[in-house]
Amino acid sequence: MTIRLYGCPQSRSTRSVWALEEAGVEYDYRYVNLSAGQGRQPAYLALNPAGKVPLLIDGDLTLTESFAICSYIGDSHPDAGLVPPVGSTDRARYNRWCAFVIGELEQPLWTMAKHRFALPEKVRVPAVQATAAWEWSKAVAVLAQGLGTRDTMVGDGFTAADILIGHTLAWARAFKVPLEHTNVSDYADRVLGRPALARALAREQAEAGKAS
Repeated sequence: MTIRLYGCPQSRSTRSVWALEEAGVEYDYRYVNLSAGQGRQPAYLALNPAGKVPLLIDGDLTLTESFAICSYIGDSHPDAGLVPPVGSTDRARYNRWCAFVIGELEQPLWTMAKHRFALPEKVRVPAVQATAAWEWSKAVAVLAQGLGTRDTMVGDGFTAADILIGHTLAWARAFKVPLEHTNVSDYADRVLGRPALARALAREQAEAGKAS
């Protein structure tokens, strides 16, 4: 049975599509027009009560959250090398950096986005932008120290941790938030230049275009 992935361009679903492309997995992409409210329709809410993307369906498994989906893809297709083996020290480091992305690195950016355009205007707090920028600076400094002179974040090759980090750094660039550290900027250039990401972006845009 072909994996089904529900997503929307310029969202966290790009991470999951990127992982599928890196792994060379056949998948059925289903576009969810979030701006038109499709995520809040009863049919979609029955699949994902949060009304968000990404959402992966593989047989009897229904899975949300980009970290979980990318890890599942990697575990299901070990030859792709997207996740280190369970029980290894590299797997522990992988889990650490993925959790750091979700809990620390992306949160200041998401705060900025929410209070710029995502939240209803009446509940936005423009003054929070300065605090979020300060939090971002602290988080990216930790990333820079952890990365050091490495080409990738964990082990000797590209993993889904690089997908999560790279996608978050792409957000930062889109929001015109400085990366500040040369090693982080160079790392972003490397991971965001991967052909699998280009294919993922093209697939999401193509599927969205078909629906318009």
